Amino acid sequence: MDSEIAFDYSPRFRIFKNGHIQRLVPETFVPPSLNPENGVVSKDTVYSPEKNLSLRIYLPNTTGEKIPLLIYFHGGGFIMETAFSSIYHTFLTSTVSAAGCIAVSVDYRRAPEHPIPIAYEDSWDAIKWIFTHISGSGSEDWLNKHADFSNVVFAGDSAGSNIVHHMGIRAGKEKLTVSGMILCHPYFLSKALIEEMEMGAMRYMEGLWEIASPNSENGVEDPWINVVGSDISGLGCGRVLVMVAGNDVLAKGGWDYAAKLEISGWEGKVEVMEIEDEDHVFHLRNPNSDNARRLLQSFVEFVKRD
Repeated sequence: MDSEIAFDYSPRFRIFKNGHIQRLVPETFVPPSLNPENGVVSKDTVYSPEKNLSLRIYLPNTTGEKIPLLIYFHGGGFIMETAFSSIYHTFLTSTVSAAGCIAVSVDYRRAPEHPIPIAYEDSWDAIKWIFTHISGSGSEDWLNKHADFSNVVFAGDSAGSNIVHHMGIRAGKEKLTVSGMILCHPYFLSKALIEEMEMGAMRYMEGLWEIASPNSENGVEDPWINVVGSDISGLGCGRVLVMVAGNDVLAKGGWDYAAKLEISGWEGKVEVMEIEDEDHVFHLRNPNSDNARRLLQSFVEFVKRD
């Protein structure tokens, strides 16, 4: 029956055999604010009217000079969260305040209603829209006046880090200038990585990808998720920071990605930051912890670097 549950990921969500998703965690929406929060103002703008897709722009207190541009992609397994969730609003407000950068947080359509590769297509559309401001004559004044397109950083967490990688590859093919990329607790899988997990985590991760990409013939060997099994030498940036958490079942994928970059023929520099005794995206769940502050400091230092 259509009402039967196909995947039960309680307490987060359930997927029914008719394709319907029941998101069990309330979808938080934090509105943007022109009243400074920690010295940062924010506003939402539409980047794809035909798809009704928006993004959020964060601007610090600035005297009008050009400042680094951070383009951020949220996580959630391609299924949960949005660019307007409270955890991302909090994180990006803190980041922009500390880094003195302008940030754009991209919203994209989610699975299972919009399966892979739609999230990547939406994300590239957002990047193209952002780069229409490179000459200072785009539709959004904050980007025209303040974004330094000679210092652009792509960043994201979990599934957002996966998107970051694929946007970096696309940028390389399209000759788009990107300074650096931050992949925080990246969501990469492969048969080899799955086989190293305990059974519960193995089933969880395989099922999560099956929900996000039901049309994939290769499962976790699909190049969208098994990026280490692909040619990654064409990454279109000069520096990469990979962040991993010691207790995260996905940590080895981050380490393997950094190692593959080192030998791929890519001419940039990759560094890995590990925080031990922490789990996946701990900094979003507990932003006031000492380790979350350490992570934010490294994130900010990378963004500010020329």
